[in-house]
Formats: sequence, C-alpha cells, structure tokens
Amino acid sequence: MNKQTHDKGDMTVRQAGQKGGETRKDELGHEGYSELGKKGGQRVHDLVNEGKQAEHGRKK
Repeated sequence: MNKQTHDKGDMTVRQAGQKGGETRKDELGHEGYSELGKKGGQRVHDLVNEGKQAEHGRKK
C-alpha cells in the first residue's frame, strides 16, 4: 500500500482518515454513529437503484 505523507507531518492519509472516523464516533456516540452508517447504506442503495433504472431506460 502507498504510504503517502504530508510535508507537515508523519501521518498517512489512511491514519488521518482513521483518526477522523474515531473522532466522529466519539462525537456521535454509538447510536449516532450507527445511524450515520444506516443513512450512508441507504444512500448507496438508492444510487444503485437509480443507476439500474437509468440503464433500463436507455435499453428501450
């Protein structure tokens, strides 16, 4: 895996993302973080369905 670091620190992009996710989880708590994940999953589901509908519309 590519270990890119920023010029101003020794943290990789992956480490920064993990740190941000942990901070967000601490802010929201378990229930809030769980709800956030459900919303994200629902959005992905909706986007997949929109893509399928658009694909079927072009085939007609």
